[in-house]
Amino acid sequence: MPTNDPEPTDEELLARSVRGDERAFGSFVARHRIGLHRYARMLSRNDTDAEDVLQDTFLQAWRGAHAATVRSVRPWLFTIARHALQRQRLRRVDTPTEAESLESLGAAAGFADADATPERFAMALEERSLLRAALAALDDADREVIVLRELEQLSGDETAAVLGVSLEAMKSRLHRARLRLVAEVRRRLPDGGTR
Repeated sequence: MPTNDPEPTDEELLARSVRGDERAFGSFVARHRIGLHRYARMLSRNDTDAEDVLQDTFLQAWRGAHAATVRSVRPWLFTIARHALQRQRLRRVDTPTEAESLESLGAAAGFADADATPERFAMALEERSLLRAALAALDDADREVIVLRELEQLSGDETAAVLGVSLEAMKSRLHRARLRLVAEVRRRLPDGGTR
């Protein structure tokens, strides 16, 4: 004869998990796995990264359930997943996504002579709407370092601290991001950046 017991709430499952009920935590994971995986997959590079985020999320949720009272479980889980995604991105900060040489980035940006610099070019384009479009076209990591350093005007040390990298790594990342930004602006110019 089937039982008509109501499904336990998320809070009840977490409370039972804290008391050592592994099946309760398994039920909790099963209940939220699909939505969290979908979220992680939309913001990750691939399924493997999404799975890593998912595992990290549930591990942190299990640890957090022991330490704090959770009032609203779904937002709490998505916040944990968001932090897991950020930690995943930070682990990759020192690894360029593409092995582009500075010379090839400079050439794409159109810097052939020594007096022209990415900083001067970007400053001259500040008022143009295509700068906004070019910035939006950059990947998250490039856009983030430019926004922190150039728009929010954080110092180099402050920017490095926010990004969780060394000052040298931040400078390298910023230089490459500036070159990519200039190259993107040039691609968007009506004459293809030949003027």
